[in-house]
Amino acid sequence: MAATRANPVRKQVVAQKATAVGTVRKAPVRAQGTRRNAVAASAARPVKTTGAIQRRPVRRRVYYNPWKEPTYADSTEGDLFAGDEPVVRKAAVEALGPLNGSVVVADPQTGRILTVVNQQVAFRESYTPCSTIKIFVGLAGLSEGVIERETDVQTSRRFSLNLTEALARSDNSYFQVVGQQLGFDRVNYYARLFGLGERATTSKREVPGEISSSPPDGVGMMSSFGHGVKLTPLQLAAALGAIANGGTLHYLQYPETQTDASRLVPRIKRHIEIDKFLPEIKPGMAAAVETGTARRAGFDPDEPIYGKTGTCTDRLTPTHLGWFGSYNEVGGKKLVVVVLLTGGAPINGPVASGVAGRVYRSLSEHGYYSKPRPVSSIALVDAASSGFGQP
Repeated sequence: MAATRANPVRKQVVAQKATAVGTVRKAPVRAQGTRRNAVAASAARPVKTTGAIQRRPVRRRVYYNPWKEPTYADSTEGDLFAGDEPVVRKAAVEALGPLNGSVVVADPQTGRILTVVNQQVAFRESYTPCSTIKIFVGLAGLSEGVIERETDVQTSRRFSLNLTEALARSDNSYFQVVGQQLGFDRVNYYARLFGLGERATTSKREVPGEISSSPPDGVGMMSSFGHGVKLTPLQLAAALGAIANGGTLHYLQYPETQTDASRLVPRIKRHIEIDKFLPEIKPGMAAAVETGTARRAGFDPDEPIYGKTGTCTDRLTPTHLGWFGSYNEVGGKKLVVVVLLTGGAPINGPVASGVAGRVYRSLSEHGYYSKPRPVSSIALVDAASSGFGQP
């Protein structure tokens, strides 16, 4: 009897436990199946492109060009060249190519301008000379006994170098030190002595350039970067002509016709006593071409080039400037080539030196240096401007 009777309460509890266990075990299966169905249903529905979820617009990069002057242009536009030396004109135009800038080639023995590419820039605009100013600061330091060619100048606690190395490398710290030792008055005096800040030609269409009455950023920046000085390519050509010929600063003359060229009479502005300092400055100008910043000009011991690069930014324009002022010596003959490039970031002094090097090589290949150059025996001296006394 006892074995056949079951406790109804026990049966109810066991049944409830079994149901609960079954529910717990089956719940994940039912939930998983529901999840699969939801995924399948969502895949079947078309994707909406509007509403809360939207694609982000693609952002395009916009590049800002800070340079206002083009790097490439037709630099021959508007030039009048009937009085140019034809072979020199051709060499200068081809060497400059598509670059935006100016090339001035002059005879340092007579002051005759043989060609000017981009006459608008050469005559009507003046620019910061950048590091080409270092040539004249170096000569000022030699003349005043502030430096000697082989004497090292301490530019920092652990570094020093001499004039030749400083010119070759275009070392700013060196010339800042020299400029500060000279002082503004003497830097200003020697810059004017070499004709900076005044017209190089007899033509009134040339702007005179300028030299500030006080250095805008200090004499150190004036002596290393040329801050406070504005000059034309013609003025740099005249000053380098004086270095090339031993100290005679000519008025540059640009003949309008071949007849004018044949009748040209040299005009002397003044004589500068630099003979004894030229052997001190020339090694640095030669080293710039051989191993320094002007290597693109091309080193040739048989046809040496003496020069100085310059790279800086005209902050008012703004325009990147690339200068190379130079002269060569071939068979006792000399030629001055000044290149000024304007434009954007690709422009610099080394690029300008490459342009000048192509001019020199082209003329050499055409046998220009072996041709006789007519030189008048008459020289007219401007007495008013020759009396340039010490400050």
